[in-house]
Order: sequence, then C-alpha cells, then structure tokens
Amino acid sequence: MQKISFELEVYSFHIDFIGHMNNTVYIQWMEIGRTKLLEAVEMPTQKIFQQGFAPILVQTNITYKSPLYLGERVQIEMWISELKNASAIMQFCFYNEQRILAAEGWQKGLFVDRQTMRPRRLRPEERSLFAPYVHSQEGLAHLKPY
Repeated sequence: MQKISFELEVYSFHIDFIGHMNNTVYIQWMEIGRTKLLEAVEMPTQKIFQQGFAPILVQTNITYKSPLYLGERVQIEMWISELKNASAIMQFCFYNEQRILAAEGWQKGLFVDRQTMRPRRLRPEERSLFAPYVHSQEGLAHLKPY
C-alpha cells in the first residue's frame, strides 16, 4: 500500500486568535498533497494543463481531532480511496509529533477538459498510474464521505 507522506511545520502565520493552527491551513496542505500525488504519478499539473485537462475539487470534508501549535512538525499522509473514470476520492490524515491524529479528511476531485469544463475520463494508461495509491474504503469507515 503506497501513500504520499510528507512533513510540514506550523509557522506563526498559520496560527489563529486562539493560539493553534487555523483550520484553513489544512485545506492548503491538502493542496500540497494532491500536487505531490500528481507529481508521483508523473502527471504534474503543468503537464496535464498542456494536454488540455485539469484537476478540480468538488467537495472537501475535514474532521478536527486535536489542535496543532506553533513550531510543531506535522506528518501528512494521503491516498486514494476511490478512483473512477473521471473522479477520485482522496483521504488525508494529519499527525502531530507524538503521532496523535490531529485531523482527518477527504476530498473529491474531478478531471475536466480545460475548454469545456466538462468531466474528462482518464485513459487506461493514465488511470493505471494512480493504481499504487488506491486503497479500498474497507477499514476506513470513519473517513468515508457521506
């Protein structure tokens, strides 16, 4: 089972008025994860733009478990729980330095034709590039989109 894993730090500009990381940062970090996934499957954004299609988001869900604070190193893991012809559901887990789950979430993405903005199906060879990162929803009911 392959996952995209990376580490980021909570900086002062991530902190909200309560003193912990602002909720909007999670969405930014999900964007970093999606970018890393596309790079890992050799479909970086600029390459697919040149081929006339683009990834867009249609839904985001995040459940916050425990706060993150200034200076903490955060481990982020992401994978695909569902891959269809033109869409995918991506799962995310955010862990603090003690490996305690700080938040979990999912996003539904869609590939679209850049000119028509209509869904664009992945070709079989494109779809196969994502296969190592696709993991069944089984055992992940707590992350399942509703």
